[in-house]
Formats: sequence, C-alpha cells, structure tokens
Amino acid sequence: MSKTNGFEAKDYALGVQHLFAMFGATVLVPILTGLNPSVALVSAGIGTIAFHLITKRIVPVFLGSSFAFIAAIAMIVKEEGVQQAQSGIIAAGLIYLALSLIVYLLGPDKIKKFLPAVVTGPIIIIIGINLSKVAIGDCLSWKAPDVNIGLSITIALITFAVVLLAAVLEHGFFKLVPILIGLAVGYLLCVILHLTGLYTMDFSAFSSAKWFNMPFKDGFMTLPKYSLSAIIAIAPIALVTFMEHIGDITTNGKVVGKDFFKDPGLHRTVLGDGIATLIAGFIGGPPNTTYGENTGVLATTKNYNPAILRMAAVFAIILGLFGKLGAVLQTIPAPVKGGVEVILFGMIAAIGIRTLAESKLDFTHSRNLIIVGAILVCGLGFSDAANVITVHGVNLSGLFIATVVGIILNLVVPANEDTPKKKKT
Repeated sequence: MSKTNGFEAKDYALGVQHLFAMFGATVLVPILTGLNPSVALVSAGIGTIAFHLITKRIVPVFLGSSFAFIAAIAMIVKEEGVQQAQSGIIAAGLIYLALSLIVYLLGPDKIKKFLPAVVTGPIIIIIGINLSKVAIGDCLSWKAPDVNIGLSITIALITFAVVLLAAVLEHGFFKLVPILIGLAVGYLLCVILHLTGLYTMDFSAFSSAKWFNMPFKDGFMTLPKYSLSAIIAIAPIALVTFMEHIGDITTNGKVVGKDFFKDPGLHRTVLGDGIATLIAGFIGGPPNTTYGENTGVLATTKNYNPAILRMAAVFAIILGLFGKLGAVLQTIPAPVKGGVEVILFGMIAAIGIRTLAESKLDFTHSRNLIIVGAILVCGLGFSDAANVITVHGVNLSGLFIATVVGIILNLVVPANEDTPKKKKT
C-alpha cells in the first residue's frame, strides 16, 4: 500500500467511512432545528480536532451534533433567532467546563451518584417523546401548502422502511449509515415524483447558494446574541448529555480495550465536549457530543487509530465549506425527514428506557416510582404551550423543570425509606 504523510490508502477509506457514519445524524440536527447544516459539519470537524488535542490525542472518538438539544434549539430559533440560540449553546458549553472541574475535584464516581439513572433515564425519555410531535408533523407535512397528506405519509413510510431494513438486514458499513441511506432513497423518490408532477420540491436554496462559503460572510456562520430565555431553555440539557457522555466514553473504552476514565481522564473528555460545544456556539453550529456511530465503526474495523478520526474531521470541515452541499440538504422534503425522525426520536426515548433497565432499578420501591413519575409528568406536562411557567418574562422549558425536580428529589428523598423488611423465619 502506498503511503501519503504516514497514511495508507486504506486509512483514507476508513476516514471516509467514519465521515459517513456521523454524516446523517450530524446534518439532520441542524435541518430539524433551523441551523445551517454546513456550519454543523464545520463545527463538528473543528470540535473533534479540539477534543483530540485536549484528550492527549489518544481517545478515538468523533464529535457530532447532539440530538438532546433539538427541541430547545428549534423553539428558540423559531421564536427568537439563530444568534440568540447560540448564546444558549455557549452556556451549555460553559456548564460542561464547570462539570469538568467538578469531576477533576471530586472524581467520576461521585458525579455518577449525583446524577443516577433514576434521574437521567426519564429525562432522556422526555426528550424523545416531546420530539414525537415534530416527527408526525413532518410525516403529514401539515405546514406545507396544498399538501397531499396521503402521498406525504407514503413517502414517510417508504423512508422509514428503508432505514429499518438497512439497520436490521444490512451488515458492515451499510449497517452504520441507515439514516443516510433512508434520506437518500426518500430524496430520490421525491425527485422522481417531482419530475412526474405528483410532488413539488423547492430547489431555490440550491440555486442561490454559493459554491464556497466564506466564514462570517453572507450569513454563513454568525456571532451569538445574548438571550436569557435561550440560556435557560438550552443550557440545562448539558446535565443530561453529561451522563450520556459518561456512557459513550465507557463504551468507547471497552471497544478499544482501554480505561479512558483514568487516561486521559474523564475530566479531560468532558472538557473536550465543552470546548467543542463552545466552538459550535460561537460560529452557529449545534452542540457537539461524542458519537456512538463512530464507536460502531471502530468495533467493526478493529482499527482504533485516533488519527483516522481526525482525518474524518478534516473531511467534514472541507464538505461544510462548500455551500451547494448545505443547500442540497435544505431541500430535503418534510416527509422524508419525518420517516427518519420516527425512528430517531423513538430511539432516543428507547435509550432512556434502556438506561433505566440497565441500571436495574427496583421499582417495588416507591422512591424510584415517585422520582421517575414526577420527572415524566413535569417534562411532558410543561411541554405544552398552554402549561408554561414564566419567570421574569422567561419561559421555563418542561425539560428544565423536569431536570431540576429530578435532581432535588434524588437528593432529598431517603434512598432506603421503604426498603422491604426481611420476613422472620
């Protein structure tokens, strides 16, 4: 094999494979929230490189767009704008930095006790269920003018079926990118229907886009604007993704065969996530988080070279700078996104259920039932616009309220207040 700068040809192929593994999910988040997909690719690439530098370049991970922030960011972008949402993303990054310091001072074991599965599990469930309205809305294309609901549902179902088959039946590389395959098939179907006059697609974004994006010019990348409501809505979600981060790093270490909690240390990996999210916030990208998709590539290829992940990060930056690519992504029809969202958002909720199951919580104890139940009721009940709490003109999101309630209950309710007594023999 010929080498270029120390890399063999197969290494570049592996880098491209990692790029495709993260691509579908990373660009889907900005599409759903109103951010720029091209900026998301650039911020993911820069964030990944920053993460590797902070973690001594020994942790083979890729950082992409976090799904946990979708609902909050979409709400703020719709009500206030992208730049205001950026202030909330920056605040989330600062929370990561604070958590990194706490982990360094207290150690990772104590942090796990502060935010156990009884709190994080139902919060993750809330995130997925609250997003279900978005998924169904896109499947039906309610917001589109003169929409044919039957055709929209058909397109969504076909997209859903392709993603499902790719995830369940395919093996190897294709199994790692079912979302991308589903989007491609759904998009191609819509193009065919558009050419036959049965469906209308809007390609105006592509025709008006530039071939190359210059940073901070013509709306590509924007500087943040302060918004207290955005900070309150977005920043607390970092507490949830922090626990997801612990799970991701644990899984990555098991695949590679190393304990990254000790070297480079959990405080460094959390700091890396925080810096990556800060970078994203300052340029207009979504918050970044470690990606399980790329850990799956590691497990499949058995190649754990972190430099290949950095190569994929460079590829992501290059793709993000080409405006036509981002414009194509913006032309993806709503029912195509909806078909993908049904699986993705359902998976988020299912991950929350899995978190509870794997923690082996004893639900015969009323303590666990009360905490989980209170979190679910607050998170879902306050997600309705008619049930919003406003403090000094700022709307508190259901997720924020649920997180605060969960943490407080976990701290104040005695752990063994109703432990069943052993029967006398």
